[in-house]
Amino acid sequence: MASATMDGLELSAEHLLQVSSGEVPHEEGDLERSGEVSRDDQQMAVAVSYDRPYAVRQHEDMTLRHDQGRKAKYLEDPMNSEQDTMLAIQAKAAGKPLQ
Repeated sequence: MASATMDGLELSAEHLLQVSSGEVPHEEGDLERSGEVSRDDQQMAVAVSYDRPYAVRQHEDMTLRHDQGRKAKYLEDPMNSEQDTMLAIQAKAAGKPLQ
């Protein structure tokens, strides 16, 4: 059951990464390409991150200007708007061992 739960968390994080990649500021694509999902089975946790020195500023600074469709809060907004989808992904994966 724990393995299925982790698989569900990872799948939902992959979904979040996909959605947020479409909103991340994009000039040359470095920030978008740095996005990744990490998994820690011992802590039963997953994380979505963007690994560039300017990632936090791009995410938090609402005064920066971005191309159409790209924006600040590129990770936070999809985390909120995709919550139902991610929960459904997790529930489906966690339910597999019970079937």
